[in-house]
Amino acid sequence: MSTARSLITGGRVLTMDPALGELPSADILVEDGRITAVRPGIDVSGVDERIDAHGCLVLPGFVDTHRHMWQAALRGSGADQTLDQYFATVLHTLAPRLTADDLHLGNLLSALGALDAGVTTVQDISNIAKPTEEHTDALLDALTDSGLRSVFAYGHGTAQDAHRVRTRRLHAKDSLVTMALNAEAGSDETIRRGWGLARELDLPTALHVRGGSTVSRLRRLGVLRPGAVFIHGTGMDAGELQLIHDSGGALSVAPAIEMTMGHGLPPFAEAAAAGLRPSLSVDVEVAAPSDMFTQLRAAFQIARFAALQGHAGPDAPLLTAREVLEFATLGGAEALGMADRIGSLAPGKQADLIVLRTDRPGVAPVYDATAAVVSSMDRADVDTVMVGGRIAKRRGQLVYAGLPRLLARAQDLRDRLADR
Repeated sequence: MSTARSLITGGRVLTMDPALGELPSADILVEDGRITAVRPGIDVSGVDERIDAHGCLVLPGFVDTHRHMWQAALRGSGADQTLDQYFATVLHTLAPRLTADDLHLGNLLSALGALDAGVTTVQDISNIAKPTEEHTDALLDALTDSGLRSVFAYGHGTAQDAHRVRTRRLHAKDSLVTMALNAEAGSDETIRRGWGLARELDLPTALHVRGGSTVSRLRRLGVLRPGAVFIHGTGMDAGELQLIHDSGGALSVAPAIEMTMGHGLPPFAEAAAAGLRPSLSVDVEVAAPSDMFTQLRAAFQIARFAALQGHAGPDAPLLTAREVLEFATLGGAEALGMADRIGSLAPGKQADLIVLRTDRPGVAPVYDATAAVVSSMDRADVDTVMVGGRIAKRRGQLVYAGLPRLLARAQDLRDRLADR
């Protein structure tokens, strides 16, 4: 349940809203989970919760458009892996050994790690073969228990189970956990069947693409439709990226993983040339941190290096800190079809927001608020996190009573896997 009435006072507000811009000092009134006012000097008595944000930055919660959340149960175990090694070790060796309880652990651990780092929305690309409804429900229960806003991108299951989830568990489009379909490429018949199921269930789709002509193939098969999230996009030519844009699709880039595992150079300049504003994502926690600050810096550094060194073409623009922060907030909301609800701080939007401290020695002094977020901050600077008006982190501490038990379960799983 959200606090009925909350007031965040005195913060430097990066609304990410084109009309409101950045406010040097403003208050934010939240009523029944929604923002009702953003302006200086809101005079309200009788609020249920007051959050003093003086000396802090207030901005929308980060949006991660692509994360395999169950893999948090294996967090950090594959930092040195290439992409092929990841497939062999994580997907083909470790994944079959995980029980429904382990999957619940992974999703819940990932969700709480996201909230701790100021990530308020995650699209969970659930790419584990789930042999029973028990496994599916374990993953879903973790998401609903966590308080994270999430999109459960169902994959590697059965059409019957997808129907069950859609009709019995995730039928409401405005709930905290919603549904998509992970519709990966395969044979023509597999593609038609997967995208047809998404159309039948009225669901958006998400799929991984690297190089080749997957988007053109989807168009040729007559299944390409708006709202699809194309993941990575490395090595794709200009025509394929343009087709994503023209079809009403979105691009999710995971810069840290794409560089360390060898997917290819993240296509920031190429996306810009096609009119695409990318979103950012963590991807796999077996090899990358679960915070968005890492992705912001990786995107900023990689895109500028590629432009300055000529790897992104002779006319590639230099990515700015403001643009990369948009990728992680409003860009993510747009990619998930949620820009009318989240991604910026404006009256009428859901109250998904974070308060970042600026008084730590690694951050102060702040000359440029946007630059401070992109270049200097990390999860330790996240003071307060709110999702739909509910406090998930307060004064630097997660609000989750079961955390010690969850961490003990994670240690037990690690020991069990190490013993085999």
